[in-house]
Amino acid sequence: MIELLEELILAQKKKLLSTAKRVVPHITEDDLLQPNDFPALEFHPHFRYEEGILAGLQVARAALLAEAAK
Repeated sequence: MIELLEELILAQKKKLLSTAKRVVPHITEDDLLQPNDFPALEFHPHFRYEEGILAGLQVARAALLAEAAK
């Protein structure tokens, strides 16, 4: 299950970067750690949607890892 989530997270990171590049062509993966540095992304609804999906997947992974550690 964790492996599947890892694959989904990697795919979503790629999708998020692709979405960001449509708005800010020169953006890098590291830049996505601080998207608020780019006003065009800060208020872009599609980018924020994709970012939310990534956050949800990361939370699910953390919950599963915490449960497995019990």
